[in-house]
Amino acid sequence: MPGESGLHRLDRWLYQDGRPNRVARLLNRISAIQYASGLAPRNWVVLDVRGRRTGRLISFPVVVANYEGERYLVAMLGENANWVRNVRAADGRAVLRHGRHETVRLDEVDPDDRAPILRVYLQRAPGARAHIPVDRRAPLEEFARIADRFPVFHITRPAGNGVDHP
Repeated sequence: MPGESGLHRLDRWLYQDGRPNRVARLLNRISAIQYASGLAPRNWVVLDVRGRRTGRLISFPVVVANYEGERYLVAMLGENANWVRNVRAADGRAVLRHGRHETVRLDEVDPDDRAPILRVYLQRAPGARAHIPVDRRAPLEEFARIADRFPVFHITRPAGNGVDHP
């Protein structure tokens, strides 16, 4: 893209075709260790969810967007992100880690309600800016136009929340 920063070009290269390449997978593993330990900003966490085919626990670093007192996860790679398909198959059951384990439920947000959350997310997740085709300072109308392409999940704590894995 014309005028695109070198960092954005790198981010796009790491996730060509919406999938992480080998370097991105390695960096994600390193980030997951850092995020889970609590040595990162509070809104950088690790998402643990059961794999839809293997049943194994899959861990992935993500950024939590806080909007109007609620927490959300956004799929910067869109509908085909592996973690999105796993969360859907797990009926929203997951664990977030950032120094401790938090059992959560992830409920998908209607596309009509995603625009303001996407804007907040882009302000908090610089690495996502190369993947979501709207400037972080754009009006909400621009976010609304692309909202159906980027799943957003509302994070809630199920009754009796413990430290179990999904």
